[in-house]
Amino acid sequence: MNVQVGVIGTGFGARVVAPVFESTEGCSVVDVVSARDDSGVAALCENNDVDLVCVHSPPFLHATHVRRAIATGHAVLCDKPFGLDAGQAQTLLAAADAADCLHLLNFEFRYDPMRVLVRDLITDGAVGRPEHVSWTHFSAGSRTPLRPHGWLFERSAGGGWVGAWGSHAVDFLRWAFGDVVRVWGQSRTTITERPDAAGGPARRCDAEDGFSAALELADGVTVAIDSTFAAPVNLASRLVVTGTGGVLECVADRRVVVCRPDGTRREYERDEAGDPHLAPMRAWAAVIRDSVLDGLAPPGAPTFVDGVACGRVLDELRPGGH
Repeated sequence: MNVQVGVIGTGFGARVVAPVFESTEGCSVVDVVSARDDSGVAALCENNDVDLVCVHSPPFLHATHVRRAIATGHAVLCDKPFGLDAGQAQTLLAAADAADCLHLLNFEFRYDPMRVLVRDLITDGAVGRPEHVSWTHFSAGSRTPLRPHGWLFERSAGGGWVGAWGSHAVDFLRWAFGDVVRVWGQSRTTITERPDAAGGPARRCDAEDGFSAALELADGVTVAIDSTFAAPVNLASRLVVTGTGGVLECVADRRVVVCRPDGTRREYERDEAGDPHLAPMRAWAAVIRDSVLDGLAPPGAPTFVDGVACGRVLDELRPGGH
C-alpha cells in the first residue's frame, strides 16, 4: 500500500515536508495547499484518497486544521508548537483520542542522527549519572538580514522563539532525560519593530525573539538554556551534559565529544551540510509511513501527548508565564 499524503502549508510544508514524503519509498504527495486557502484545505481533508494530513500551518490555525482532518477520518501529523497553548493542545488530543485517530507531532529532531547518538550515549552511561545540561543556541535568523514582520512575531498568533526553537529543545530534554518538573524562564524581545512585508509602516513585535531558562527534570538533572533568534551573527549551538563520570559536548549537531576523568576521549562527527531538517525528517517520514500502515505509533514516536507535555513547559517560558 502506498501512503497518500496531503500537506497544509506552503512554507516549511512545501519546502521540506512534501519533498521528503515524495522521496520516501511507499509514500506519495497528493496535494500541498495554502494554510489560508479554506476551500483548498476543505478539499484536501475531504479527499478519500488521502491517508495522512500534515498540518504545517501557523499555530493559530492548528486547531481548525487538526479538527477538520480528524473529522474526515484521517491520520494527522501536526507541526510544533502544538496550537496556541497547552490548553488548546489538550483539547486537540482529546478530540483525536475520541475519534480513535492516529496522531503524531512533528518533533523531527528526535530522529536527527547526532541527537540519537547523544541520547544513546547518555543512556549507555557515557557520562555516568547525568547531573546538569547547558544549552546555548544563538541565531541571526531574524536579524541578518532583518526579517519582515509576520505571524512569527505576533504573540496572539502563536509566534515567538520559545515555540519556534524552544519546543524542539524541550522535547529533546524530555526524550533524553525525562519529564520537566520545574521551570523558570525569562523572555526578551530584542527587535521591537520590523518592516511591514507589504511595504507599509513598521509594525510592532510583541512575541519574544530570545529567552533564558532554568529547568529541573524528573531525576534531578538541572538545565540552563540561553537562546536567541536575533543575534547579529550565527554561532554554533552547544549542548553540554555533565555527569558523575564525564562530560559530553555536542556542537552544531555535527560533532560530539565525550571526555572522562581518566583522560580518555571519544569523538564522533558527521559531514552532512545543508538544511538541518532534512536528515531527521527523512528518517521520521519512514516512521510516519509505517505508523499509518500499522495504525499505531511505535514507542518513542512523538504524538499529541508529547505536544501537550511540551506545551505546558512552553506556557511557563513565554512572556507572562509566571
